[in-house]
Amino acid sequence: MHGTKAGSLIHATAVVDPAARIAADVIVGPYTIIGADVEIDSGCWIGPHVVIRGPTRIGCDNRIYQFASIGDVPQDKKYGGEATRLDIGDRNTIREYVTINRGTVQDQGVTRIGDDNWIMAYVHIAHDCRVGSGTVFANNATLGGHVHVGDHVILGGATLVHQFCRIGDHAFSAYGARINKDVPPFVLVSEGRARPRGLNVEGLKRHGFDDAVVQSLKEAYRILYRSGVTLETAIERLREKEGECGEVGLMRRFLENSTRSIVR
Repeated sequence: MHGTKAGSLIHATAVVDPAARIAADVIVGPYTIIGADVEIDSGCWIGPHVVIRGPTRIGCDNRIYQFASIGDVPQDKKYGGEATRLDIGDRNTIREYVTINRGTVQDQGVTRIGDDNWIMAYVHIAHDCRVGSGTVFANNATLGGHVHVGDHVILGGATLVHQFCRIGDHAFSAYGARINKDVPPFVLVSEGRARPRGLNVEGLKRHGFDDAVVQSLKEAYRILYRSGVTLETAIERLREKEGECGEVGLMRRFLENSTRSIVR
């Protein structure tokens, strides 16, 4: 084992650019390639045969498994070599064959991943995506460009999310869902063409939401999806109820900011 600086645990067969900034306790496996403009903070484990290109910053205590491709150029024909970047937070698990691309200047120039995410094998996160914290992306989930995913979202295996869609906090998609509109917070969507199938009650309980909050969100769901009113009217009704429950206000604000409409 040898490293780019004293104390680094970088395998002798790894190829690490001298300009990369790697904390002294980071472990880098055999045949991994790390380019210039890559920063990796303490406590990270980078497996064998990983490719990390920059500009990319990786926070603390991440685990990146073999054959992942992190921070390469976006799959966007408009990309012209600009110095866009990828930012990854702390304590993420990134499994085999995951691909995460940098941003583009057509957006804010950055792809951003939060903390404590579990990103399973063959997941693709395209350019300019924003992923919150505490999410689970099952095998083969795919995000198109410019997708925003909130905190504690679960995407079932082979979920496909169209570019520019937004998925709210604590939402859940079934296996093989095809999402081409925004998914409001706390909502569960079906497999196939994504349609609302109720509130993500189990996820809410798992994260400690009490019964009163769950009941308020069930009522909000009924207003949005089962009352037969327009989206605009549903938003106004939710506004009237959000004083009783802050989570209803979160749903209302998400709906007001939707530009692609929502799954119906």
